[in-house]
Amino acid sequence: MRIFLFCLILLNYIELQAQDEDFVYSNEVYDPSVETILLNKTDETADPVPLITLNSNEKLQLSFDMLRSNNEYLQYAFIHCNSDWKKSNMNRNEYLSGTFLGNIEDIQFSTNTYQEFVAYKVVFPNDDVRFTRSGNYILKVYRNFDEKDLVLTRRFMVISPKVIVKATVNSATDVRYRFSKQEVDFEVDHKNYLIPNPFIDVKATVLQNYNWSNAITDLKPKFVNNGTLIYNHEEGNLFPGGNEFRYFDIRSLRFFSLNVQKKFIDSIKNAVLKPDETRAHLGYYNQLDYNGKRAIQNKDGTQIVEDGDYALVHFYLRSDHEIHPEGVYIFGELSDWKLKEKYRMDYLPDKNCYYKAIKLKQSYYNYEYVTKGDEGQADHTFTEGDHFETENDYDIFLYHKNQQYGYDELIGYLHFNTNTNRR
Repeated sequence: MRIFLFCLILLNYIELQAQDEDFVYSNEVYDPSVETILLNKTDETADPVPLITLNSNEKLQLSFDMLRSNNEYLQYAFIHCNSDWKKSNMNRNEYLSGTFLGNIEDIQFSTNTYQEFVAYKVVFPNDDVRFTRSGNYILKVYRNFDEKDLVLTRRFMVISPKVIVKATVNSATDVRYRFSKQEVDFEVDHKNYLIPNPFIDVKATVLQNYNWSNAITDLKPKFVNNGTLIYNHEEGNLFPGGNEFRYFDIRSLRFFSLNVQKKFIDSIKNAVLKPDETRAHLGYYNQLDYNGKRAIQNKDGTQIVEDGDYALVHFYLRSDHEIHPEGVYIFGELSDWKLKEKYRMDYLPDKNCYYKAIKLKQSYYNYEYVTKGDEGQADHTFTEGDHFETENDYDIFLYHKNQQYGYDELIGYLHFNTNTNRR
């Protein structure tokens, strides 16, 4: 009997380990009916990064739609991760207080819309669960108490601020990239916080426009000087400048909309965008944008959630030839900053253009066209161009290894824009 129980426990352990190995600790969507995922602070902040301070009153809100007429029974849970977005070695009772999972009970059905959907929302921390450690976290949503039946996952951070981060953005020091890339140099003041081994125990992550697909991770300081960590690299902290984002406005599907050529209704509302041109051959042109994000708003009704409809948005990119053998992708927050097949455009040789129709919720959208680079990343070279003058948002996260518990604490953070921190 004891041997049988031991074997059963061992098999369960092996199964859990296999699940951990297969689990992807990033922003993923597992159900094709899920659309319009947002994870933001609940207050009126301009910072779109899902980050809250440990032991504060700050809260995050997850919202998403499922394009179905009936609701589902959904739960959520949290996983603590290290700076590299791999599961930390802590058990849930070491980084959570309260219950370890919760039900999503805020459910609303669409009203007066051509596209039926159910809107889900959950706010946390809440009366059921709070965080007791800083660092990276994964929020996962799943069905019927089965954590393997995933619906979606989202990344967010909890910070315990202990250092001060200052940064500037410059054109690249390396002359090869002087006019196409941006160099993010920064310093960390830790005079009031002891870091015995900064080259080993400290890791920095830098994001451009909160896009994890081209994040710079595990960045080490170049120098340490009198309580200051100096990150003044010439290559390790370079980002392609990109271009200002394209945009369209479908907050109203009844009246005039910016960059929308026409609208019509068949089984669903449709919005045909004005045809776009490639910009890689053009010089930099300054225009206001939202740095790839979207603003979910509805100008046709009174309720943003319930009567904000979906429209089939038709994209056209003119080109006399195929730009890239693996295609052109529509890219931005609307695509989860991923090169998804759903957003891959078809080339129509008889019309000399790329085309794609995508179902999107009423909103103001930023987007761009990209191709797939040699390492699978988004590449602007043939579609948008890269310019060192481009206005971008940057986020710096600083992690320090907690020697007692063996996890990465998030101890420093800075959100800034090139227009205010350019040198």
